[in-house]
Amino acid sequence: MIPEIRVPAHEPLVHLLRDGMVEGVHHGSAVVLAPDGRVLFSAGDIEAAFYPRSAAKPLQATAMARLGVELGPAGFAVGAASHSGEEIHLSEVLRTLDGAGLTVGDLRTPEDLPFDPVERDAWVSAGRGASRLAHNCSGKHAAMLATCRLHGWSTEDYLDPAHPVQRAIADCVENLTGQRIPKVAIDGCGAPLFAVSLRGLATAVGKIAAAAPGTPEALVAEGIRKHPELVAGTRRDVTALMRAVPGLIAKDGFEAVQVAALPDGTAIAIKIADGGDRARQPVLAAALELCGVDRDVLKPFAGTAGTDGLRVTGALAEHHLAA
Repeated sequence: MIPEIRVPAHEPLVHLLRDGMVEGVHHGSAVVLAPDGRVLFSAGDIEAAFYPRSAAKPLQATAMARLGVELGPAGFAVGAASHSGEEIHLSEVLRTLDGAGLTVGDLRTPEDLPFDPVERDAWVSAGRGASRLAHNCSGKHAAMLATCRLHGWSTEDYLDPAHPVQRAIADCVENLTGQRIPKVAIDGCGAPLFAVSLRGLATAVGKIAAAAPGTPEALVAEGIRKHPELVAGTRRDVTALMRAVPGLIAKDGFEAVQVAALPDGTAIAIKIADGGDRARQPVLAAALELCGVDRDVLKPFAGTAGTDGLRVTGALAEHHLAA
């Protein structure tokens, strides 16, 4: 199957209320898959092609694990990360590079400041300029470079879609999603970006979460579970959610994309149409509740419970999974 490139038929997922009246509406699409791939819940358009942005990083990390690179749990966690630029992240990226005989100069990430505002302010206050290491995707790039070094592939052009490491990643994305890639673009970090469908993305993340021990997929899942602070950051909602829900793996992406999967392979994929990040977590919390996660655990991520604030709406608010 090849996801169709079209304007997605999103639907309202979140209302912003003020004094009980709807002031704003976030449209989007969401899917919850059972471990066997059945659709347990869907809203909007789960079959149209879209760009998963950094929510695809667990898939990219799996490709590198399949290629045999040995990074350890922390290395795979930061390899699947959109990190905050904290010292724990930068140290792990440097460890990956050093282990492969590489340096920051080998990275082809754009020069950037740390993603986390607290880290960014401290960085600037210390008189430090933009750096390839500080870019939130430097862990993924370091893992790609380490994989290239392992196989004796060139490192100068590792971002070229025709490079062996990128061809292997594309093959892995198609294998995990069960779908052909309909379009390849360039992500903000310079790496190839493969379009998928929400159903395909959820399928892939579910496979990673439920993988048998010792498999490449399980190496990535283990890293994410052991080091959620490396996948995002100590002040990030994705890290807090993984700490709150045992065994959960989760990854966000720019333009309000979110994936999550429980250890049994039950998987969620979400896209908020307008890219508005404030709607992402309430939808994810509602979807996780449908999967059986305790409502009290999810309260900090669910938006506002009163008459004002964000509230999930439509079928997602009303639907209950069959026992």
